[in-house]
Amino acid sequence: MSVEVLNFGCRLNIAEGEAIRAASADADDLIIINSCAVTREAERQARQAIRKAALRRPEARIIVTGCAADTNGGAFAAMPEVSLVLGNRDKRSPEHYVAPAEAGAGVTLSRRTLPKAPAFAGATWQSPAVSGADHARAFIEVQNGCDHRCTFCIIPYGRGESRSIPAGAVIDAVKAAVDRGQQEVILTGVDLTSYGPDLPGSPTLGQLVERILRHVPA
Repeated sequence: MSVEVLNFGCRLNIAEGEAIRAASADADDLIIINSCAVTREAERQARQAIRKAALRRPEARIIVTGCAADTNGGAFAAMPEVSLVLGNRDKRSPEHYVAPAEAGAGVTLSRRTLPKAPAFAGATWQSPAVSGADHARAFIEVQNGCDHRCTFCIIPYGRGESRSIPAGAVIDAVKAAVDRGQQEVILTGVDLTSYGPDLPGSPTLGQLVERILRHVPA
């Protein structure tokens, strides 16, 4: 049977869901829960979706990824319906989806995240996650992660440090969305105004928008 991706939480997850779908294209009989950790309710909804998915497709493997997989992976690993808990850093890597876990091996967490260790140290992507043609609007990732450590916010521990997508890759993604007939483009990120300092020349978000408008005229 086909791969099914269920997204929870922010608009960035909608875009990342397409990247996950592409990464898991060669898998079979798989349900992927792209979770959110912003609220306890978001985690509750993910657990509920896991149980419903297991009843609906009892033969399918269920993989949990996304922010809650990083921040509370043990809770998902303890669920008997779950085959694999996959950290955010690994969720766009095809090899984690194709090979099923060995029979009797139990649930495997792809890695451990220490509470004070950024999950994405040294990790980057050169191309953005983009929502598919089935969306009237194109959600395009331009930034991920956050360098702030606000007292009550868990997001940096699920997303890691701030990272920006190079402008050329963003422009290519916008052009592709327009060519698909999507008339509205939404730039997404975890901390969108932090775009740029990690890129050569330290471009700003405003400069990125200017380049998009220059190269992809309305």
